[in-house]
Amino acid sequence: MAALAMLFLYVPIVVLAVLSFNASDLTTIWTGFSLQWYAKALGNETMLVAIGNSLMVAAAATGIATAAATSAALGIVRSGRRLRGVVEGLLGLPLLIPEIVTAVALLMLFVLAGIRLGLMSVVLAHTVFCIPFAYYPIRSRLAALDPALSEAASDLYAPAWRRFLRIELPLLAPGIFAGALLAFISSLGDFVITYFVAGPGATTLPVYIYGMIRTGITPEVNALSTLLLLTSVVIVAVVFRSGTTPANQTRGDQMS
Repeated sequence: MAALAMLFLYVPIVVLAVLSFNASDLTTIWTGFSLQWYAKALGNETMLVAIGNSLMVAAAATGIATAAATSAALGIVRSGRRLRGVVEGLLGLPLLIPEIVTAVALLMLFVLAGIRLGLMSVVLAHTVFCIPFAYYPIRSRLAALDPALSEAASDLYAPAWRRFLRIELPLLAPGIFAGALLAFISSLGDFVITYFVAGPGATTLPVYIYGMIRTGITPEVNALSTLLLLTSVVIVAVVFRSGTTPANQTRGDQMS
């Protein structure tokens, strides 16, 4: 059953990637190998604008969300157990609530607050959506740190800001990096929330691909989807590499 589930999930993705190299205009009929659709996609000025919007939104949302998640993780660790559970539950709500509900709620909020729909509204919405993705890797990394290090610095009369910059921040760097990359890929590939809160001139790549599909699927859509898939795979691979290896090294240092 597990093998069938994996085939059901990944075979269509492989087929999409293969057909992106199809020389024919017909998406489902293979006539030969060609890179013309990638050249056409990368030469599409409208698509390049959408890619630029996606990267700008993802970078801004990731920076704000990662800073907020790091502050939240540090504050929650130092708070009481009861308050910790409540705050962590609130931070995890965006992961539990369906995206369509979050999108409609944010759209109503922006309308009531008089916030004009555009790139700014997309950045704000993605920031809220990305905070949990950045928070949990940072929180896991923080939980694995030895509190004796910070206590030793306090005994040596180091102020709080110096303890954070010289001890906590370097040790948290792998978790922060992993959380930031997860937040970035979540923002880069989001469609539902973006579709509701984006205004004119704020089209991102997933919304642009959706618009292309509405007029008919072409190998250019396959090429765009493959590029987005490769970007996601690379970022996720970096996340696992950066998020796992340092933790293993830390456990090995503690055991020794």
